[in-house]
Amino acid sequence: MADHRAEEPSSRSGSPDEEGRVSEDRSLLHQRLAVRELIDTEISYLHTLQLCASDIRNHLQQLPQGDLDILFSNIDDIIKVNSRFLHGLQETASKEEEQVYLIGNLFLEFQEEFEHVYKVYCANYDQALLLVDAYRKEPALQREIQRIIEAVVPQAGPSGLSFLLVIPLQRITKYPLLLQKILENTLPDAGAYPVLQRATFALQDVNANINEYKIRKEVASKYSKVEQLTLRERLARINTHTLSKKTTRLSQLLKQEAGLVPKTEDKEFDDLEERFQWVSVCVTELKNDLAAYLDNLEVFLRFRPHECNLDIPGGPVVQYCNLARDLQLKAFLEFKQRLEALVWQPLCSLAKVLVGPQNLIKKRLDKLLDFERVEEKLLEVGSVTYEEEAARHTYQALNSLLVAELPKFNQLVMQWLGQVLRTFVALQRDLAEQVLQRAEGSMTQLPHQHIPEPDFRKLVENSLGQTSKQLRSFRENFEKVLPPPTTQPLLPGSERQVQALWSRYGPGKLYQVTNNISGAGSLDLTLPRGQIVALLQNKDTKGNSGRWLVDTGGHRGYVPAGKLQPYRVVPSEEERRGQVGPHEDSRHLTPEPTPTCSVPTVTQVVAAYPFLARSSQEVSLQAGQPVTLLEAQDKKGNPEWSLVEVNGQRGYVPSSFLARAPSPAPWGWSLTS
Repeated sequence: MADHRAEEPSSRSGSPDEEGRVSEDRSLLHQRLAVRELIDTEISYLHTLQLCASDIRNHLQQLPQGDLDILFSNIDDIIKVNSRFLHGLQETASKEEEQVYLIGNLFLEFQEEFEHVYKVYCANYDQALLLVDAYRKEPALQREIQRIIEAVVPQAGPSGLSFLLVIPLQRITKYPLLLQKILENTLPDAGAYPVLQRATFALQDVNANINEYKIRKEVASKYSKVEQLTLRERLARINTHTLSKKTTRLSQLLKQEAGLVPKTEDKEFDDLEERFQWVSVCVTELKNDLAAYLDNLEVFLRFRPHECNLDIPGGPVVQYCNLARDLQLKAFLEFKQRLEALVWQPLCSLAKVLVGPQNLIKKRLDKLLDFERVEEKLLEVGSVTYEEEAARHTYQALNSLLVAELPKFNQLVMQWLGQVLRTFVALQRDLAEQVLQRAEGSMTQLPHQHIPEPDFRKLVENSLGQTSKQLRSFRENFEKVLPPPTTQPLLPGSERQVQALWSRYGPGKLYQVTNNISGAGSLDLTLPRGQIVALLQNKDTKGNSGRWLVDTGGHRGYVPAGKLQPYRVVPSEEERRGQVGPHEDSRHLTPEPTPTCSVPTVTQVVAAYPFLARSSQEVSLQAGQPVTLLEAQDKKGNPEWSLVEVNGQRGYVPSSFLARAPSPAPWGWSLTS
């Protein structure tokens, strides 16, 4: 018995080599179990994702598409990445000796892809949970969703959607733990150890970067929102905390501008912001230009000369009217609709997209001032409060987000802007082709279709040359030849001024400006056409008779003598009939002019100035529009307002806005006799 007990410890202890082999075998066994756990859980995880993407998402079609996009986010991208990752894991099973080494390399290979797809999903996870909470407030919808999920994934249990949505987050955070478990059961001197170690650290960095990105997105969503608040709502938000914070920021900014404290310089961000502002200006300018283009196009479509009766039967005029009508109702109308849908609406959406980054850039300046103040306190005191530390982290997160996202944003906006411009050019090209195609069909019926192209070009040039000469001659005559003085209306509100000049200088000294005058010298006057002035001297101080000294009733100065003509008030038709008998020669009578500025009682007058009606008792006028004068005063006998009829509508207009219509005359203008 004693010998047997003496041999037992010896057999139980064994040699150190045997113990090492046993420990090594145990580590190898645990390592294989950890690898098997990684592969098996990856298969189960990918299967669950595929069920979510196919069966569950397809059976939740009663939900809006926007809700489905939020709930399942970029799950399709995750399935693609993890499918390739699982395929790589399964391929390592055939190489047992190098399996853990290959697994470490595989994780390093998929590091960037994991971070790219999982950070998008994690950033949208909170918004998906808000939808889940909203569904719980609708019992019928919640029961239907729960029934679908339990039929596909029974292990989800009562958690339902919440159980499925959190699975990708749990998986990406579990990768470092699985790698750590494999690493712990790998000998330090093994060749796979450093690779597994790097892979473990890499997946830890991936999770840290995902958390940082999630924080940045939360900050961005908080400060990029545009709230349409009334003044009362804004005032209601003001409290002692906000006032203290804004006062501190203003103080920090003033100290920086005064040079009392240094200002943080960030060349990288400044360059990005400058480019963003440049891109914003491009989008804004293009939007304004396109808005003006659409307004002009609308005016062009309202102008329809082909609907006017030209009293020219047959011939090219009919062909022109048919072509213009076809273009107006089809080509140009279709062009406008496509322009609004393919260019204007995308451009407006692009302008809205710029609002969020603009708010973030403005908010960054506020947070930078908070950050600088906290940094100063940290250097002086050595510690900061929890709120101040949170302000530091908020600025760092916001600045990191802008530095990381602004380059991508600027690039995407430029691509979007370029696509809008290319679409605009393509629409213009399509319009030109349609117009040319329709015009060629109409040209075959014109009398000049058989003329050779050089001769036709010469014919067109000659016709255009003759037309341009006629237009130039008409313009010159129109500028040189003035209408009779009787048709020169007074400027609105100038009656009292004329009466004052009349009583002070007499009728012989009054002159009327025939064209707009722009004073070039310090003593020259700038006067509008129709202004009444009184002559003080018919030459200037140097004896130049081409410059006259005049008085406007408030200012004195020099004007060109060639742009003045004597002011004469022509009596009305009734006054003429009362002064001149039926057998008397009116050439021997010189009626005494009276300083009245009211519109004579005639039937037909014209609007000298545009007028916009302000009530139902008034009517609107356009300059040069024919007007029928019904009464030269209002119901109270006030001559400053006249009752007129315009386009079948009756109402009151200012009398000073009306002028007597010129008598019919031959073609063109003639000088006053």
